[in-house]
Amino acid sequence: MAAPATTEEILDVNRRYHDVAAADYDAKWGVDFGAVGRAQVLGKVCKLLGRPPGHFPRALEIGAGTGYFTLNLMQEGVIGAGVCTDVSPGMLETLGANAERLGLGVETAVCDAADLPFDDASFDLVLGHAVLHHLPRLERSFAEFARVLRPGGVLLFAGEPSRHGDRIAALPKRAGLAAAPLWRRLVRARALPRSGPGAEPDDHALESMVDVHAFTPGELERRAAAAGLTGVRVRGEELVANVFGWFNRSLEATAVHDDIPFGWFRYAYRGYIVLQRVDTALLEPRLPAAAFYNLMLTARRPPG
Repeated sequence: MAAPATTEEILDVNRRYHDVAAADYDAKWGVDFGAVGRAQVLGKVCKLLGRPPGHFPRALEIGAGTGYFTLNLMQEGVIGAGVCTDVSPGMLETLGANAERLGLGVETAVCDAADLPFDDASFDLVLGHAVLHHLPRLERSFAEFARVLRPGGVLLFAGEPSRHGDRIAALPKRAGLAAAPLWRRLVRARALPRSGPGAEPDDHALESMVDVHAFTPGELERRAAAAGLTGVRVRGEELVANVFGWFNRSLEATAVHDDIPFGWFRYAYRGYIVLQRVDTALLEPRLPAAAFYNLMLTARRPPG
């Protein structure tokens, strides 16, 4: 049996994979900085807080990637000054280009979430999307989140895979791969080459190695409470939307991207949004958090 990966090995794999993925990350995951993207991000924050979020003068995003959360929240006026961190210089370079295109000014820092280069009590909001499951030193990371929050400051994390949801996602992924040859013939897309000219860079193969956690709601609650945070709440988000999304993304991952018809992407995106509304209206109010694919966490640093 292979020895478990060390902290440095996990960070290195995440850095290498995300550097390679940065250039086409927004296209692959449908990241949007227009009205639809802003509404999606604002909706998640409102769902987490249970109310409109108000204004946070200074915010820190952990594992900001290409800027999906911070840049959309800045456009909505929820965040004043944004500071974005990531272990991947490539991701932050893409984020900077996105910010410049949108006319937004942000600070960036390449760093590990477990060793943040910021003063104590320097942010009103610490947030992240789909990042906690990449972090090898969770206990230390949560302590750092609490340290840099101002008294009364808010912690928000969304898009974290639940253990149950992670198992559910394996089914549409396998089904998508099985259906891919027929689907490619129907949409007239070439199979993505795995070697030779035009192949994906080798570090794309690291995608399966960058996720090091899947959580139960209780585990996330305990992590936040152990860091001294209060008002801890975890809820679940998205079930049928993610089954639909993972099936489609598994199909798309087998084909040359430019061969896939635009109409397919429009169908996949609109279908995901419709099923997301079904999750929100019908399933999320009725099922326990652990039943969903994604978990969302909110907490506060105690005032005073």
